[in-house]
Amino acid sequence: MANDPSSNDPKAPQGPPEGPETKPSDAAKPAEGASAEPAKPVAAAPKPPIPAAPAAKPAAPAAGAAAPKPPPPPPKDTGPKPTPLDNELTQRLRARFGDAIREATLDRKQAIVLVAAEKWRDVCHYCRDAEKFDYLADLTAVDWPKREKRFDVVANLYSFPKNERLRLKAHVGESESVESVVKVWPVANWLEREAFDMFGIHFEGHPNLKRILMPDEWQGYPLRKDYDILTQDEAWVRENLGIESGQ
Repeated sequence: MANDPSSNDPKAPQGPPEGPETKPSDAAKPAEGASAEPAKPVAAAPKPPIPAAPAAKPAAPAAGAAAPKPPPPPPKDTGPKPTPLDNELTQRLRARFGDAIREATLDRKQAIVLVAAEKWRDVCHYCRDAEKFDYLADLTAVDWPKREKRFDVVANLYSFPKNERLRLKAHVGESESVESVVKVWPVANWLEREAFDMFGIHFEGHPNLKRILMPDEWQGYPLRKDYDILTQDEAWVRENLGIESGQ
């Protein structure tokens, strides 16, 4: 307005701009229809459990310290043991040869009779004719170097008529001999030669007792347990093969 003196006075207070008038108390009031209760605090999510610490590893032995020894293994099962045998066959053998039948045992259903070496051929002959053990399946030997009579001479017999087996054994010393049974079972010819060749056992009365596997001039008996397989017969290897023994 032209006549209003305040419009030209710079010191006159300036009022708020024209518009709807608001009050501070209006902003603090809840909206219409809203609940007047204060908001409840939200519960915090549970924390995951802390995993247990891994078990501590056993401390390594100090350098130079001896490792603990493992426990010894359990004893091995050696299987069934021979049991004394007293059947009709052994009774007849004892009745015929007396103390020459030193021992009779049963091992894994196998009858085994230990015979005095001086009666070896007689017992074999009787078993063939009277007991019908007509087949000599094998004749071999076993070396027990720490025993006084170190060799077992072994004959494995079979009876076709009775379907029965029998094993005869005799203990023979290193410097002793046992009678040949070639005249009882002709197949014993080569079997006794092999036992002579490998063990050095002499069979008295054999028609041609000489080596069958090794050269005739070979020194030593390869199946004796005290035979040095690396040394062999140094002179024969050097002479016939042109190399030193053990190469």
